[in-house]
Amino acid sequence: MSVSVRTTSSKGPKTVSSKSIITKSRGGLAAFPQKAYSVYGGYGGGYGGGYGGGYGGGFGAGIMPGGCVVNDFQLNEKATMQNLNDRLESYLEKVRSLEAANAILERQIREYYDKKGPIAQRDYSHYWNTIKDLKDKIKNATINNANILLQIDNSKLAADDFRLKYEHEVVMRQCVESDIANMRRLLDQTTLARADLEMQIKGLEEELVFMKKNHQEELAALRAHLTGTVNVEVDAAPQQDLNKVLEEIRAHYENIIQKHRREQEDWFKDKTAGLNKEVVQSTEIIQTTKSQVTELRNTLQSLEIELQSQLSMKAALENSLADTEARYSAMLAGYQNQINMLEAELAQLRASIEQQGREYALLLDIKTRLEQEIATYRSGSQSSGGTHIITSGGSQSSGGSHVITSGGSQSSGGSHIIKSGGPTIQIKQTTSTSHRTY
Repeated sequence: MSVSVRTTSSKGPKTVSSKSIITKSRGGLAAFPQKAYSVYGGYGGGYGGGYGGGYGGGFGAGIMPGGCVVNDFQLNEKATMQNLNDRLESYLEKVRSLEAANAILERQIREYYDKKGPIAQRDYSHYWNTIKDLKDKIKNATINNANILLQIDNSKLAADDFRLKYEHEVVMRQCVESDIANMRRLLDQTTLARADLEMQIKGLEEELVFMKKNHQEELAALRAHLTGTVNVEVDAAPQQDLNKVLEEIRAHYENIIQKHRREQEDWFKDKTAGLNKEVVQSTEIIQTTKSQVTELRNTLQSLEIELQSQLSMKAALENSLADTEARYSAMLAGYQNQINMLEAELAQLRASIEQQGREYALLLDIKTRLEQEIATYRSGSQSSGGTHIITSGGSQSSGGSHVITSGGSQSSGGSHIIKSGGPTIQIKQTTSTSHRTY
């Protein structure tokens, strides 16, 4: 029985041939003509084919006479073990190469993290300082805006107060103007009364002059009459002096006239002084009111100008604040997109690392299982027995042959395949019938 070992990997199949193997039973050495069978399996597969028609079909030729030398068996066993050792060495070499590749990959990952780390974990301290300064500026601008709004409200209240004062002053001005108009009417009446009194005084003076003239004429007529008459002395009581009486009457009327004149002059002076004082006071009030109205107008105009400047400043600050918020919102959105991209790359790297870790663990598990199966195979090959069955993960071996499977291999016919995750090892057995007579 010859053994053909074929190793299948990603680069292509490899076939290793060895000499025939003669199984040893408890009754002695015998050569069993066996039907060729194959074991196809691997991790993820199950025991499917059996031995190609059962044990009857697998050993259909029966026991044939004949034998072989123990030395041939030992040589075949040594060759097989050498072949398995070579395969194990190649597999271990591949494991070491995978470990080296894994180390290289880990080093590349560390280098990638070293390179990408500063990007993923950038020092945003200066940005935070800038953002803090801008936040402080925005806060100060907000406070200034609030102060400006407060000043605007105060200005509005002051303007309303000044408007009320202005309206009150306008009412007072109208009242003063009405009083001035009334005083002017009184002044006109007083002027008319003064003119009337002056005319009366002038008329009285003319009347006095006329009375004096008449008196002089009467005196002259009486004197002329007296000088042209005869003096007749009559014993009678002395009569009053007419001149004296006339003088007394004249003096009495002059006193009355002087008294009335003084009274009228005093009354006129009092009225004139009162009216002049009222006119002066009204004039002063009018001038003061005019100056106050002018000052209020100037204050109102200055407040309106300041209000317009504050409103324009407020609009400019609001536009600047909106521009700043939009600009920094766009910057923050860009930073957030970069963070999301870096997080996605980090997640992909973590997933890749986890996948490689799982593959590495799977390779280590395969290595451990193969080492255990080889150890079991060695211990089984060194022990004596007619039939050796070595199973691992659902594989079977029977009929005096040794089969090494790992993780669900299948057997059918007369060939064996060992699959272990990566490379596939196929063992083909061909039956050679020898008839020997003991």
